[in-house]
Amino acid sequence: MKIDFLINSLASGGAERVLVLLANHFKRNGHDVSIITFNKPDIWKPDEDIKRVRLYHGKIKNQTIRSFKSLIHYYHPKKNRPDVLISFMVHTNLIAVIVSKFYAIKLIASEHNNHLEETNAIGKLTRKYAYKFANALTVLTDFDRKFYEDRNVNVHVMPNPCSFDAYREENRNRNKIILAVGALNRYHHKGFDNLLKMIGPVLIDNPGWKLKLVGGGEEGTKFLKDLSEKEKLTEKVIFEGFSDNIADIMRDSDIYIMTSRFEGLPMVLLEAMSQGMACISYDCISGPSEIITHNENGILVENQNSELMCIELNALIRNPEKRKKLAKKGIDSLDRFKIDTIYNKYLEIFGAL
Repeated sequence: MKIDFLINSLASGGAERVLVLLANHFKRNGHDVSIITFNKPDIWKPDEDIKRVRLYHGKIKNQTIRSFKSLIHYYHPKKNRPDVLISFMVHTNLIAVIVSKFYAIKLIASEHNNHLEETNAIGKLTRKYAYKFANALTVLTDFDRKFYEDRNVNVHVMPNPCSFDAYREENRNRNKIILAVGALNRYHHKGFDNLLKMIGPVLIDNPGWKLKLVGGGEEGTKFLKDLSEKEKLTEKVIFEGFSDNIADIMRDSDIYIMTSRFEGLPMVLLEAMSQGMACISYDCISGPSEIITHNENGILVENQNSELMCIELNALIRNPEKRKKLAKKGIDSLDRFKIDTIYNKYLEIFGAL
């Protein structure tokens, strides 16, 4: 089957990473796969035998109109059209809906945030009206399914895949690192600003423990470094920068903390669990509660309750046996997020298109 994946860019975000993982898996299972992007950068690198189509040309200043025109032009020759187009992210999805209807291409649009995420007029239009014209829409959680079902959308829950093989260790010997991963320019979304304001007393009360932030973004890095200096945490916070070696960093760290104000289904939380980390997260509107069962395979904290987060984090630091228990249960709970499971769910949708 000829399958095209469409997204604005392969920047260092979670949705972009999921797209590359899926494209690689489809290719390895014998499909003819292309990835189409409208803009730089190309941070995530797909397998070399996947065709890359970069539609970066054009002088139109409006990015949406330029991207729409580029895709219309690319699909004009019939030989370029796929059996199925899978598009990612709300603004790209609108372009995909229009172009797929124009050329009668089967489309699966993919949402990677919950429907309450703030967006502009184009995003609101897409979520409210456009998705019913796609052949199918995938969402990350049951929280979003009813919203789209009420709008006559053919909607399917499709969790993010966990990209790492489970790491099981006989003896736990990790550094005293509390880890948080994400694009630092999205510090408000990821709650990294609140994390730095909150975590000082915990680090002071537990000598030897440090917070490590992994993620790129010049603007966000400067903001957060300035904030850590203001909070007198320069010796307690490590800024790792962007890394394509997340698995090794996770295996070396003991606790994963998620302080996001909102999420879709956070792949990084799945990855942290798969690498044997003890995970603690705010119970934000959607996402973490689909992964974590409180006090069984992780800790869920009332959304944005920083005082309770400090209490729970402090207790987790001081209880190594609990960290081991949560880590083991976390790995055991990940079967439904395996990439083969996700791949087979896509094949079921293909069969019904």
